[in-house]
Amino acid sequence: MPNYAVILPAAGRSSRFRDKHYKKPFAPLARRAVWLHAAQQFLDREDVKQLLIVVAPEDREEFDRKFEANCMLLDIGVCPGGAQRADSIRNALGQVRADIDMVAIHDAARPCLAAQWIERVFISAEKHGAAILAIPVAATLKRVNKGKQAKKGKQVVEGFSHATGNQIVETVARSDLWAAQTPQVFRRELLLEAYAALPSGDPSPTDDAQLVERLGKPVMVVEGSPLNLKITTRDDLRLAEQILRILPKAKPDGFSHPFAADDLWK
Repeated sequence: MPNYAVILPAAGRSSRFRDKHYKKPFAPLARRAVWLHAAQQFLDREDVKQLLIVVAPEDREEFDRKFEANCMLLDIGVCPGGAQRADSIRNALGQVRADIDMVAIHDAARPCLAAQWIERVFISAEKHGAAILAIPVAATLKRVNKGKQAKKGKQVVEGFSHATGNQIVETVARSDLWAAQTPQVFRRELLLEAYAALPSGDPSPTDDAQLVERLGKPVMVVEGSPLNLKITTRDDLRLAEQILRILPKAKPDGFSHPFAADDLWK
């Protein structure tokens, strides 16, 4: 059985969350912080030997005040975030233990995770070297000329000469399009190679699979679920609380993490 490390990035600015008291991974959700829900399913797995949460330096003092006891009891490591997401993951990779075979990266702001989804993406990554959860795009997609005048060729379209944005430019075919989720799981050596090839300061990658794709290596897609919600706004917390009630889960035999409320498992 391969050994896994799990990295939970939680160093973002949470600009769309708009809460003066919390960044989204640290907001309370069903009596626990969002990030602790995200960590729970990995902590229950025997093959996960290391779990790291990445925290922005400016948040570290407050994080330690609120969660140091959780991290000590659950053996969770804390590492500093960087200027960009890629810098944060690099920092965490530098703390991954030498005996680790596979690395899973999961958004700390995705608290609604089921064990079955993790199992499927782990199996695929072990077989192929890289795999992610994703869901097929179901919505009709529109490309919009945000902040620009509506034009046809070089001419301003009649009746739209004063339009300055939010006009549809085209409808994008959704066939073969998937929306990426996490966990994203990789052989450790492959992920290290992908980050070594990333130019320093490059802010462009928004997920880790993209870097592996740039190497020309295959990344497999494992179908996830729309319930694997990423918290973006405060309204998402209300939805996430309802999802947690219906997710398939089983209470570990004879053991419960000290910060898990019993009724969470009903």
